[in-house]
Amino acid sequence: MITRRSTLGLAAAIGLGRTATAQEAWPSRPVTLVVPWAAGGSTDAVARILAQRLSQDSGKSFVVDNRSGANGTIGFGSVARARPDGTTLLVSTVSTYAMAPWLYQLPYDNERDLVGIGLLAAMPIIMVVNKDFPARTLAEFVELARRPGHRITYANSGAGSSTHLATELFLQEARLDIPDIGYRGGGPAVQGVIANETPMVFQAASGILPQIQGGTLRALGIASRERSPLAPEIPTFAEQGFPGVVVEEHIALQGPAGLPPDIIRRANDLARAAMTAPDTRLRLAALAVLPRVTSPDDWPAYFAAENAKWRDMIRARNIRVQ
Repeated sequence: MITRRSTLGLAAAIGLGRTATAQEAWPSRPVTLVVPWAAGGSTDAVARILAQRLSQDSGKSFVVDNRSGANGTIGFGSVARARPDGTTLLVSTVSTYAMAPWLYQLPYDNERDLVGIGLLAAMPIIMVVNKDFPARTLAEFVELARRPGHRITYANSGAGSSTHLATELFLQEARLDIPDIGYRGGGPAVQGVIANETPMVFQAASGILPQIQGGTLRALGIASRERSPLAPEIPTFAEQGFPGVVVEEHIALQGPAGLPPDIIRRANDLARAAMTAPDTRLRLAALAVLPRVTSPDDWPAYFAAENAKWRDMIRARNIRVQ
């Protein structure tokens, strides 16, 4: 006889079998990883490393598609409009999913139209000064910047960028008033500090570690919760009395809203394996990038906290992007 219990057990087994089959089936077609930035940058490099490893591990094709413009929002919008079938995913950055919503009128709803698969990596952000600048520590820099009539400025690599907002967060925490000098990108901003056009800049480690190690720039603090294995000699801001200055250029994997949970889990599992593989770690370290893989369950709380943090800071500092 077929009892109710055996019927329920059979139904459950069928359900599990369907889930397993769905997970094994993805990806059944080529997958596009949209990068909302131009080719050649750090996020693009991480995406290409990820795509190569995902293709190798899954046996299916993962390709990078650079859709740049409007501080990353063009690429985000294209994924927000994509079909939620797992063939289009987004390699995103905190500057666009947690900062841009409070600076721009977006053509999509950042929370409603996209779903988080998890973090992939983190790029530490470091505050540096020109090698001849008189302050040799963060405390000395703050003391100089608080003097009446100081002429200190900072290099701004792009209004609304993560490094710009990291600088403003530090100025808020330190109660400093320092004007900025605008540059067209991180590279020109760093060169401006090396040339002593302006003494200070916040920049991702990937863009300044060689100059720090070569002595052309002096690091005063790293904006991560703990010292970075990439540069363990650089103290954190928290160690130096500014625990609120915590900013990392997080890179995440997202997809269009409606992406089935089984695909989200499968994508997260594959991404975790890809980003933590020994050869991937070596390639990322060469870019001054650290693997930082989280689960889909961690995303909602993380996303909410980052958005609240940057919303409050942007409003408090009255930051506007024209």
